[in-house]
Amino acid sequence: MTCKPASSRRQRGVTLFGLMFWAILIGITALVVMRVLPTVNEYFTIQRAVDKIAREGGTTVPEIRAAFEKQKQIEYSITSIDGKDLQVTKENEQVVVAFAYDKEIELVAPVYLLIKYEGRSKK
Repeated sequence: MTCKPASSRRQRGVTLFGLMFWAILIGITALVVMRVLPTVNEYFTIQRAVDKIAREGGTTVPEIRAAFEKQKQIEYSITSIDGKDLQVTKENEQVVVAFAYDKEIELVAPVYLLIKYEGRSKK
């Protein structure tokens, strides 16, 4: 029975540096996700409001903007745009409501993330 010397055996496992690398990577990813998710939720809320207004809203630009302001009062999560920021047009005798806005998210000062959101009502 021969034993191999201890120096020839290979150790397995995670090193401290490897563990720290993965912890930092997961932490940064979690920070970005936690900061971005509320803005994505707001975008989808705005999109639903715009779709509803285009289907059920008025026929003039002031009526549509007023309907959006009413919807904004109901949906408390809409803070990025107002009714005056909507672009209202007609395509094939159908009202189309479009919007675009930028959202600047502070990750860690002085690092910011800029997200450009845009959308339009579905036909």
